[in-house]
Amino acid sequence: MASGMINFENLDKFTFPGVGKYDIPQIEPVKAYPHGEFIPVNYHYTAKDQASKIVHFFVDDYQFIRYWNTPDKYIPKLLQFAAVCAPDFSTYTDMPLAMQIYNHYRKHWLAAYWQMHGMTVYPTISWSDENSYDWCFDGEPVGGVVAVSSVGTQANAESKRLFLRGYEEMMKRLSPEWVIFYGKVPEECDWNLIRVKPHYDDIVKRRKAKWADVEAQAELETAENPEESLPEAAKMEPLLEASRGK
Repeated sequence: MASGMINFENLDKFTFPGVGKYDIPQIEPVKAYPHGEFIPVNYHYTAKDQASKIVHFFVDDYQFIRYWNTPDKYIPKLLQFAAVCAPDFSTYTDMPLAMQIYNHYRKHWLAAYWQMHGMTVYPTISWSDENSYDWCFDGEPVGGVVAVSSVGTQANAESKRLFLRGYEEMMKRLSPEWVIFYGKVPEECDWNLIRVKPHYDDIVKRRKAKWADVEAQAELETAENPEESLPEAAKMEPLLEASRGK
């Protein structure tokens, strides 16, 4: 194919020299310890004080596919943040192998492109099963700080085994100094972690707080107006007693 015809899959913007069998773009290591609040990418447009926040992509793929489809459009906004984590395109075990590798490539292309434009980008590491080790660490830097997510991996014994096995392989191959850990932390992984609570935990917490406020307000109103809080039968009792007296 003539070079002038290559204007798709972002190849018209930049073609990185790849590493490994599948020419995965290389991500540079980030040594700086992350300081700031981690927020999901679907909240970054409304976030205040962006310079003190770090954007992560541990959300459903459809919520950030636009960053791949039109990458230049979102760079000015992302540059306002302290740092970002590389986009976590899914590599599920039940996905076709071609799709897993394609998602690994897209993650690295965007991360390398963002680094090229001056962003601090923490590598996000993901894997599926043992067969993915042939390519899932290609392009990842050795040392520095990396990010992982355990969401959806602790539901059963097999998925947990695959996660722990991949985590062990990551530590062996990449030797990260710190791991940004999103989700529940298995005790086997509890070492040099930067814990990030899943955003849905905050949503549940806010909902519980809201209902607690509602219940407290209801109790306060009951205490201030005990007559109004009585059941209808109780309210009628004095009238019945009076009628009996007649």
